[in-house]
Formats: sequence, C-alpha cells, structure tokens
Amino acid sequence: MAGPGRSMLYSLLLFAVTFSLLEMYRGKLASSELLTIAGGFISSLLFVLLLTFIGNYQESYGARTGWGAVFLAEFVALVVASTVHRVCITTCCLFI
Repeated sequence: MAGPGRSMLYSLLLFAVTFSLLEMYRGKLASSELLTIAGGFISSLLFVLLLTFIGNYQESYGARTGWGAVFLAEFVALVVASTVHRVCITTCCLFI
C-alpha cells in the first residue's frame, strides 16, 4: 500500500503529465463537440489528481484539512479547462 508521500508524488506526476497532454492537444480537443466534452472530463481528472496531492500533502505535514483545498483544486481545474475551450469549463463543473 502506498503511503501519503508516495501517493503525493504519483498524483503530482500524473497531474503534470495530464496537464501537459491537455495543453498539447487543446486544438484537437476544441475541434469537435464530443472532444470538447472529453476535454472537460480530462480537466475534472486534473481536479481529482490535484485534490489527492493536496490531501496527501496536508496529511504528511500535519496541516489543517478543510474546504479550501477543494476550492483551490476546483479553481485550478477550471482555469486549465478554460485554456482549451469555453464549453470545457461547463463540462468540467458537471463532471466534478
């Protein structure tokens, strides 16, 4: 079983890879309606990965856990979704 440190590292690496791929293919994702919805779904996966990272960071270093982490992760996911297409913001909110 992975501890909080290893899980924190894996979620950060997956976040970076997913974010990079999303930005590399943002033109393709914005080209059709179905791919735009997929872009929103991928952005919602970024939310999960970032929330996992923040939660494990708080657990490892004894920080207080609260709703601020959820709002921060959601804000970052929505900003990333906005770089792909405007509809990705809406679908990201629906998938979260």
